[in-house]
Amino acid sequence: MRDITLGQYYPADSFTHKLDPRVKLVLVVAFIVTVFLVKNLIAYAAVIVCVVSGTLVSRIPISKVLKSIKTIIFLVIFTAALNLLFYKGDTVLWSWWRISISLEGIFFSLKMALRLILLVMGTTLLTYTTTPTGLTDGMESLMYPLKLIKVPTHDIAVIMSIALRFIPILSEEVDKIMMAQKARGASFDSGGIVKRAKALLPVLIPLFVSAFRRADELALALDARCYNATPNRTRYQVMRPTYRDLIAVIGTAAFMVLVIALNMNFWGAYVPPESLWWLFS
Repeated sequence: MRDITLGQYYPADSFTHKLDPRVKLVLVVAFIVTVFLVKNLIAYAAVIVCVVSGTLVSRIPISKVLKSIKTIIFLVIFTAALNLLFYKGDTVLWSWWRISISLEGIFFSLKMALRLILLVMGTTLLTYTTTPTGLTDGMESLMYPLKLIKVPTHDIAVIMSIALRFIPILSEEVDKIMMAQKARGASFDSGGIVKRAKALLPVLIPLFVSAFRRADELALALDARCYNATPNRTRYQVMRPTYRDLIAVIGTAAFMVLVIALNMNFWGAYVPPESLWWLFS
């Protein structure tokens, strides 16, 4: 549980940290769309360069961003295995009943695994470089048109921000509960999958009790500070776009154009069909 990075903020004085939260939210959505548009390994390489560059510009240790992959490693392996065994390709390497492994399936599994990893790494940069307050204000500002149809945008933004912030808090609470139960003789690492799952059941009850207690304390704290979601609330920091936001938007637009160009497979007319270059298309 200590590997959960979603919702954590890493303070630093970087170009990315100073961006407008609204711009960062839009850029992350654009990044997600771009990742789903990627079709070949060359374009994936461009996305990897983009993520690494964004991490370096944000002055966030690469190890912290890579740490976010540990939380989805099971999902990545499971997805890759399904695609590997059930993808129908022309170059079959091994087959049994309805299961087959092909050269095309290997590369398709690699693409899907890379897609999941890059999506997590890209979205992790958003929470690492944006405070919960910035996320709340940014989401509320972007949802402003919904106010015209009486949608409580501020309430929605606060709920989403609190949910993100509670993820690392609850993960720390799970670690504390498991350490306390290990000190009393409990074992969470021995036995098979079923036994380990049963061993985790005693963790759930104190976790839910702690979650409800924290929620009640948060509600009392908000009430004690006379917090309410009035439409005329003011902010300590007023969000204003700067030249940094313009540079980030232009850079993201150029990145999307590059990925679309790489997806067009413009080299296909110049490569003989008997070569292995089709693996990258």
